[in-house]
Amino acid sequence: MTLQERIDEVERRLDEACRRSGRTREDINIVAVTKYVGVEETKNVLKHGLFHLGENRWQAAADKWHAISGEQSGDSPVAVQPNSGQAVWHFIGSLQTNKVKDVVGRFTYIHSLDRYSLAQAIERKAEQLGIVVPCFIQVNVSGEASKQGIAPEELKGFAEQLTGLQHIKPIGLMTMAPLDQEAEQSRPYFRALRELRDGLNSQAVLPEPMNGLSMGMSGDFEVAVEEGANWIRLGSVLVGH
Repeated sequence: MTLQERIDEVERRLDEACRRSGRTREDINIVAVTKYVGVEETKNVLKHGLFHLGENRWQAAADKWHAISGEQSGDSPVAVQPNSGQAVWHFIGSLQTNKVKDVVGRFTYIHSLDRYSLAQAIERKAEQLGIVVPCFIQVNVSGEASKQGIAPEELKGFAEQLTGLQHIKPIGLMTMAPLDQEAEQSRPYFRALRELRDGLNSQAVLPEPMNGLSMGMSGDFEVAVEEGANWIRLGSVLVGH
């Protein structure tokens, strides 16, 4: 299938998921996960109108960032804003503290905030640049030892810690369901994340309510949408390998 054919098929499935759950397509943002493809394939994704790009390692993303966004910024770390018609980069992998200096400023969104030491490193770099970084708190809803993320019972305390940081804006929660299962089996994990977000909002733990739910990938994005996802991360089903 061509990229356009894959986009059309994803849009068809998204429309059906929205219809089943009483949502509108405009509620859903697609992050095209380009971590397995090169510079030219990533540029082709942009040409097809997919401006939100997801990468999980700076080492793998660097050539693409410099070729695409570095052309516009002179390689200065200046993240662009959504709806700018330019690439908007999302860091979706586990972020090592020593890579914060490379990521903050170049990636508009970070989906994997999972420990206070990382939050402090992001805060320091963002303060240097004079920016505020929108972040998703990663929660290990499934409890798998192989997955990153804070435990659900630690979420409230972690969110309270973040209120003391001025250059991080928590905008939502992120999770990954177990990979080796049918899509429908992911539903309880996605539902649990939505309930965690709603619980934080109802308790007014953060200064502003969080709207974001970053959940759902190629194998289970329809179920995620039915359970409230508004950011879905699509790689193989959309961009390919």
